[in-house]
Amino acid sequence: MAQFFELHPDNPQPRLLKQAAALLSQGGVLAVPTDSSYAIACQLDDKSAADRLRQIRQIDDRHHLTLLCRDLSELANYARVDNRQYRLLKSTTPGPYTFILEATREVPRRVSHPSRKTIGLRVPDHAVLQALLEVHGNPLLATTLIDPFDREPLNDPEEIRSRFQSQLAGVIGAGACPHEPTTVVDLTPMGKGDDAVLIRQGRGDASVLGL
Repeated sequence: MAQFFELHPDNPQPRLLKQAAALLSQGGVLAVPTDSSYAIACQLDDKSAADRLRQIRQIDDRHHLTLLCRDLSELANYARVDNRQYRLLKSTTPGPYTFILEATREVPRRVSHPSRKTIGLRVPDHAVLQALLEVHGNPLLATTLIDPFDREPLNDPEEIRSRFQSQLAGVIGAGACPHEPTTVVDLTPMGKGDDAVLIRQGRGDASVLGL
């Protein structure tokens, strides 16, 4: 049975954040609000939790998972970023964008793309999620919460609890999120002098990236 945390969307209660972070530290997978839709997240260095995250979404290891980071300085610990890529990242973060970048050795190989050695990274613009990342102290491994039988992401915490209460350790409720996934942009071609590639148009405005 998933534990339900009802948090204020702008001023989340520290006591509840600590309880949610404790579940993550114990290997739990949590539903968390973001500035696009809800996502499911776990600790980066917990193999069992990452396996459960993939099982819930019914995705394989070729599906890019995403690291949720507090800021660009933290992101740079987990991805190789050149000056051109950094300028583009700085202009769009925090925000509803996921960027595909070459993973550093800080990213376990089992969670990066098996052939490309890349990882999705984002800096979310959501007060509750940012507060959770701060309390937890490290990035979280995540993917958009989409029911395997649906095509649209979930944004209602009560519905998430109803559907996934036997699969999740907890649900962080902070009201409804936007009902749209992130815009996904592959920045790896920029490392070879080419342009970024739009993989998925979502909530983030791709035109600000010149795409």
